[in-house]
Order: sequence, then structure tokens, then C-alpha cells
Amino acid sequence: MRIDIIGAGAVGLLLASFMAEGDTKVRLITKQETVTQPYDMMQLTRTNVDNTLAKFQVERTTSLCDEADLIIIAVKYGQLQGIYQQLMNIDPTIPLLFIQNGLAHYEEVRQLKQHHIAFSSIQFGAQKLSHNHVAHKGLGVMKIAVAKGEVDKFFIFKKLSTECFPIEFELDAEKMLMEKALLNCFINPLTAILQVTNGQLVEQNYAFQLLKNLYNEIITTFPSYAKTFQFEQVVALCERTAQNTSSMLADRLAGRQTEIDTIAKPIIKKAQAQNRQMPVLQTLYMLVKAFEESGEKM
Repeated sequence: MRIDIIGAGAVGLLLASFMAEGDTKVRLITKQETVTQPYDMMQLTRTNVDNTLAKFQVERTTSLCDEADLIIIAVKYGQLQGIYQQLMNIDPTIPLLFIQNGLAHYEEVRQLKQHHIAFSSIQFGAQKLSHNHVAHKGLGVMKIAVAKGEVDKFFIFKKLSTECFPIEFELDAEKMLMEKALLNCFINPLTAILQVTNGQLVEQNYAFQLLKNLYNEIITTFPSYAKTFQFEQVVALCERTAQNTSSMLADRLAGRQTEIDTIAKPIIKKAQAQNRQMPVLQTLYMLVKAFEESGEKM
């Protein structure tokens, strides 16, 4: 079994380490400037949550081919248009697993010619320390839901599931992505604006009140998720990933465009379609967009 992973960011590297640990052949598809020859072997180091180290050998290259048994796409939404073009030249029977925040990519991906397509929602933490070193920051489940094709094409993930890297299958891909988008709305914009870690959202009084106000607004707008997302679960997520820097905060600190349009904007649009307003989330959305517009680098 060979898995190709497109994207050598924090999530791509962490997935590659766990896939390799499960005796799976892994090939990282990465940017041209990081590879000196068509194919090379890289020693990938993972710092575990208990600060121990694990090392794995993975192959690294810059282009896709038809030799993979499964392809994982672990890039941000803004890079997907280029990936779609590459996938047009790949055998359509190769299963694809997409790992992106938000909902913006859901309908786009379903239009691809590939026969077997699944989506993933991740709740673990990952931090890229260098081009070949990643830290596992906070235990959390990796959820997978098949939106097109046969679910058994993705059963390799059942074998790869461990106590430190649990993997679960969901039935409804769109609902799963919506739930993750709501979780991201609780944490990402606030941490990016306040420039705090996830844990500080529940440690600091005013940050905690903002988090609670946002939670109440989201649940009032989408009451069907009240059972799925109790406030205690949001607090527990912040505590479980207390030392994590959210991806949106990391983007702001680096002066990069954030994923606010793929995370918060679809939620706001869904609310507007129901003639509901979300003033707290709308304000957070505009603040993050204002940071992007100014080109601010912290």
C-alpha cells in the first residue's frame, strides 16, 4: 500500500509520520525548491506529545503519478485550484482524501472526475518545526467521511488508527465539515485577533467571555448543533490544545492570507440564508479581513 500526500505543511508531515509508522509506503508531494532531484528519501522526525522522538523514512518528490493506492490532499483551500488541475491527469480510480478547513471546497471537490472521494476533519494539533521535523501537539481524532464512491476504498485508515492517532468514520461528509467549521469559528478568529494560544481563550477573563458570547450566537443561529457542541466541549478542546497556536494566528503572525473566507464566511452565509444575523462572528470576520487588507506583519 502506498499513500501519496500532497502538501508538506504541519498536517501533511504529521500524517506522513503516522502513515509511515503503520508500515505504509509514503511519498510526500512537495514544492520544487525543497527537492534537489526527481525522487529522494527524507528522514522525517516527529516529536510526540510526551516529547519523545520518532524517526521515519519517507519518499519525497514534486509531481503526482498513477502509482499511488490513495492520495491525501493536505494543502490549504487557496492552493486547491492548482491541485485540481494536477488531478485531471491522474487515474480516476485512485481514491482521494481532502483535508481542508471550512466548507468552501465541498461542492468543488465533488465535481472532480475521480470515482472515490472522501473528506477529513482533524482535531489533533500539529506544528511544523522544520522541513523534516513536525511536533504532535495535542491528541485528537481524525474523522473521515466518504462523499463519493465506495467506503471500503478508505479502510486502510482503520488499520492505521492507534491510541495516539485515533481515526473514526462518519456517515455524512457535509455535516462533519460543518461541525468542524463551527469548531474553527470558536477558536481561530479569536486567537488570531487577540494573538493568544488556544488555552488562553479559557484562561483570560475577557477572552473567555468573548468565546462564550460567540458560542451562544452560533448555537442560537444553528440550534440543531446544540447537542453536538456543548460549551463544555469547546472549553475542553481549548484545554486539550492549550499550547497550540491556531493556524489562523500563525498565518497572521507570518503576514499570510488566512482561511477566514473558508471558515467563517460560509457560516455567515448559511445564517443569512435563514434570515439570521451573526453580529459577533461578522465583526470577528471583518477584523481578520482588515488585518489582511493592511498587510500587517507582527
